[in-house]
Amino acid sequence: MRNLRLRRAARTSALGTAALITALSLTACQGDGTTAADDAAVEPTVSASQQPAKSPATPTKTPDTAKDTNGSDSASGDAKGSGPGSVQPAAKQPRNTGDSGPATLACDGGNTRVTLAPVTRPVNHMLLTVTNTGSKACNAYHYPFLRFGDAQSAPRAVEASKPQAVVTLAPGATAYAGVMTESADGSGTGGYSTKDVTVSFQGREGSGSSGPSTDITLGKDVYVDSSAFVTHWQTSMDDALMH
Repeated sequence: MRNLRLRRAARTSALGTAALITALSLTACQGDGTTAADDAAVEPTVSASQQPAKSPATPTKTPDTAKDTNGSDSASGDAKGSGPGSVQPAAKQPRNTGDSGPATLACDGGNTRVTLAPVTRPVNHMLLTVTNTGSKACNAYHYPFLRFGDAQSAPRAVEASKPQAVVTLAPGATAYAGVMTESADGSGTGGYSTKDVTVSFQGREGSGSSGPSTDITLGKDVYVDSSAFVTHWQTSMDDALMH
C-alpha cells in the first residue's frame, strides 16, 4: 500500500510539473504575441512621422501651379488676356488718315493739288486730278466747276456719273473727274481755244463754289465748245473717263 501511494504521489508531482511547464510556455507565447502587436502598432507611427519630412517637396510647387491656373502670372494667362492681372490687347487702330473722325472738311484749292491733262481715249477728253495735300481728310463734294478762258458759264455736269457716296480723300489720296472739251461729231457751237482753266470746288450743300479755287495754265491750247461737260468726282480714272 505504501508503494502504491508513493507512485501516485510521484505521478501527481510529475503531472503538476508538466502543467507548470505548459503554463510557462503559454505565458512565453503570450509575451511574444504582445511584443509583435506592439511592434505592429509602432510601425505606422514611424511611417507617419517620416512622411511630413518628404511632403514639403511637393507643396512648394503648389503656389506656382495655382498662379498658372488663374492666369495671373503665367505666360498662358497673358496670352489669353483672361487673368485678372493680365494686360488686355489694344483695340485695333483705324488707318491713320490725319483726322480723328469722319471728314467734314471740304476739299478746295487751299488743301489740294490739281492737274488737268489730255488723254488719248476717249477722244476730246481730259483727266482732272485732285490730290489732298493737307494733314486732314477732306471731301470732294459733287463735281468741280470749270471755267475755260474767259467763258461766262461752266461746262455741264453728267448726272449719271454721280457716285453713291461722297468721295473722301485721306492725306495724299487722289480723286478724278473726266472732262470732255468738244463733241466728236462737231455738233457743238460757240467754240474757242484757250490755255487757261480755273477749277473751283463745291461745299456740302452744292449751292456754289466754296473755298479757294485753282488756276491752271495748260501746255497748249485746247478747243472748247458748248458740248463740253465734266463728271462728278470719282475714286478711279476708269470711272471718270467712262462718259
